[in-house]
Amino acid sequence: MEPGKSEENKYLQEIKEKIDEISLNMEKIGIAEYIEMLHNPRRLFFANFWAGIARGFGMAIGFTILAAIVIYVLQEMIVLNIPLIGDFIAEIVEIVQEQLKIGGSVFNSTDGRI
Repeated sequence: MEPGKSEENKYLQEIKEKIDEISLNMEKIGIAEYIEMLHNPRRLFFANFWAGIARGFGMAIGFTILAAIVIYVLQEMIVLNIPLIGDFIAEIVEIVQEQLKIGGSVFNSTDGRI
């Protein structure tokens, strides 16, 4: 056998092993199912639709829990009567009362523009 042929066979064997490895990896990640889904727009639409519903529901639940925690912490801060928070809330109440005295909303204007 020629010396160049053995090296060539070695490289061909390495290439074959790499192709087998790539093929196995593609099978593991489900690339065939993904390609099949791309060819079926209705299935793709419904899969994305339900994924969006689940994502939105998860965000709503997460925001509700986060808001509850924030409200709880603020209530505890009010009970503790922290001066900075009390002064801040008092300023907000004062600004709102002033706006109510002078004619209402900031969005009301005399020329009809906001």
